[in-house]
Amino acid sequence: MKQLTLIVIVILVFSCKKESEESFGKPEVTATEEVVTNQTPEALGQEIFEGKGNCISCHQVDQKLIGPSLQEIAKIYKEKSGNMVGFFKGESEAIVDPSQFALMQANIELTKTFSDEELKALEGYIYSNLK
Repeated sequence: MKQLTLIVIVILVFSCKKESEESFGKPEVTATEEVVTNQTPEALGQEIFEGKGNCISCHQVDQKLIGPSLQEIAKIYKEKSGNMVGFFKGESEAIVDPSQFALMQANIELTKTFSDEELKALEGYIYSNLK
């Protein structure tokens, strides 16, 4: 009986060890990892705008909500040759509605953490709404 118990324990130990050795050195994909896709910069920008950027909570495409519409932002930045990416990085002044900059300050802290690719995609999405 002791031998049978010992054999079962040895089998369990080796079967568990084999499973852990199989994943050793192989990257594990988790549900929270981003999947790289071949999407356009504008599509990535829209995804950021509606998702992690949370821009949609204050801005709409064609009407003022809390902040100006995307169409108005794109128009003003184009007319004034503004640096939208610089603004998102906190390196440029607000040119659309400086009086609302205090409301945007928390979001600027968020956009400062975005990659250049994400910021350019967000800019591209905003400009894609220019009429």
